[in-house]
Amino acid sequence: MVNPPELYHRILDVPKGTSPQELRAAYKGLAKKWHPDKHPPSSKPEAEARFKAITEAYEALMDQQENRAVFGVCNDGRAGEKTGSFGAGACGGARMARTRSDDFCMRSAPATPAREFAKVYSTGNTGGRRAFAEFSSSIMRKAPPLERPLECTLEELCRGCKKQVKFTRDVVTKNGSIVKKEVAQMIMVKPGWRKGHKVTFEGMGDERPGCLPADAIFTVSEKKHSTFKRVGDDLVLKAKVPLVSALTGWSFSFRLLSGKKVTCSFEDEIICPGHENVIKGEGMPIIGRLGVRGDLRVKLEIVFPEKLTDEQLTGLAEILKDCT
Repeated sequence: MVNPPELYHRILDVPKGTSPQELRAAYKGLAKKWHPDKHPPSSKPEAEARFKAITEAYEALMDQQENRAVFGVCNDGRAGEKTGSFGAGACGGARMARTRSDDFCMRSAPATPAREFAKVYSTGNTGGRRAFAEFSSSIMRKAPPLERPLECTLEELCRGCKKQVKFTRDVVTKNGSIVKKEVAQMIMVKPGWRKGHKVTFEGMGDERPGCLPADAIFTVSEKKHSTFKRVGDDLVLKAKVPLVSALTGWSFSFRLLSGKKVTCSFEDEIICPGHENVIKGEGMPIIGRLGVRGDLRVKLEIVFPEKLTDEQLTGLAEILKDCT
């Protein structure tokens, strides 16, 4: 079983030895997030349970900090070690010093719900142990998440959009039975989101008796596009160029995901196999960098004829014999 201090640190998501200022900051952030008044009825039971646990953990750890400051770290054994350092025969005195210090702390520390809770647990009272087991179980257990895909086109991921999602979740009724309930939620897709991005609705997943409600998680999946392929923040467009056009000049037009029309012209150059033309700033929006976008990479593939007649071969050899 996890002992109370370890559980309290886990509830507040802080490491052992955290300062009072850091504990206070962690508590304020979590209390604000899980205050029941800020949650809809569907997630209010989870919010109430978490808020109660967060308050309990904060109060207990702050009491522990105050005891150390006032009584000189009563229970960690250092007072006894100091007494015992005068000689080997003082070992019994060291143990006695620790015991007296512990008793002094228990008698002198002002009573609070958190301290009384820890006191009952530490005295070996089976009722206290049972209460703590139920408390820790209710805090740590959560039903498995309900996961669904969120299919988006490249246009939606480029421009951003609103998408309504509907899903069915299990709900526990007052008599303990489980029924199906259809839920609708709105997701604001932000420009630049990538495949694999997750959107979480806390407490909106399946409910199970004795557990906190699960989360509903939607993972972005990208539909295949007929023209572009996304590579990171860049867009790649592949175009096929006939051999004669690659040698004599060529141009073509297409529309970007934004709808803007772009023309690529190669009138004064010969297009070589593997040619790539980069158009800066016409790729996907970059998350966290307002107004900054990736690049558009136009890759040209030369289409060679599958077969030439003898006359065509002779003509080509004559035309190209002086080319270097």
